[in-house]
Amino acid sequence: MRHQVQLQIGPVALRVGSQWAGPIKALTRLYEGYPQPRAPCDFTVRLEPDKPWRRWVRPSVAVGGDYRLPGSVPLALRHGLLAAELGMNLQMALGHKRHLLLHASSVERDGRALLMTGESGAGKSTLAALLGERGWRLMGDEFALLDLDDGTLHPFPRAISLKNGSIAMLESEVEGRRLGPRLDGTPKGVIRHLRPNAGAIAAMAEPAAPALILFPRFGADLVPAVRNVGAAEVFVRLTQASTNYVTLGERGFDALTRLVVSSPARAIDYNDTVNALALVETLWAELPR
Repeated sequence: MRHQVQLQIGPVALRVGSQWAGPIKALTRLYEGYPQPRAPCDFTVRLEPDKPWRRWVRPSVAVGGDYRLPGSVPLALRHGLLAAELGMNLQMALGHKRHLLLHASSVERDGRALLMTGESGAGKSTLAALLGERGWRLMGDEFALLDLDDGTLHPFPRAISLKNGSIAMLESEVEGRRLGPRLDGTPKGVIRHLRPNAGAIAAMAEPAAPALILFPRFGADLVPAVRNVGAAEVFVRLTQASTNYVTLGERGFDALTRLVVSSPARAIDYNDTVNALALVETLWAELPR
């Protein structure tokens, strides 16, 4: 690759290479302040032309690397930063085996972690981003890394992918230099990435014990509500949220069982972030110390 950057994000080292300079410049700026890898990189992402001539004529970016997803649709070069982020997701989802991977966001307070997972549009990224600016430590947005031996959650504080209406909300909360470029016309609408704050980056090697599992659901017509979630439902929903549960076999089953047995779970409905943040703080305050 003509251009590349290496990043240490929590326990994982990633190399991203590109035939174009633009995506690497954008990625380097977005991840300003992250450490260099301490050892050889775990995964490589490659951003390459879909066809040889697509490097110059209507440039389009195909995402490749150590692991590939056949049939994936290339992105326009103007969305090269998004391609790099998707490439990192792909390598983790298909290749990472050291932890049980959950498609979830997580934040920490006082050494204990709150885990949030749900369907696309549930608002877990927005909630994690806001909590990370309001007294919590952001541990991760895209993936939560559950230790297979001791059951702790390891931070993986990648840039947070803000979408559509959540962008303006966070733009008023954080410094502009922590925000990536505005990406219009992506498959998921408007996207803008947010770099976690300095505290989250500095503490990316510090795991936390899970204390609460939340399944948020957002809807403008929903009435704010909370319900308990039984262990069987939690287990099934988390297996569906994991990208490597089946691959890990018995170790994955044991790790997930420990998490479900030891952590209470709640489902919350909310119609705006003010209600959601209030529900989170109330539930957290009710946990036994």
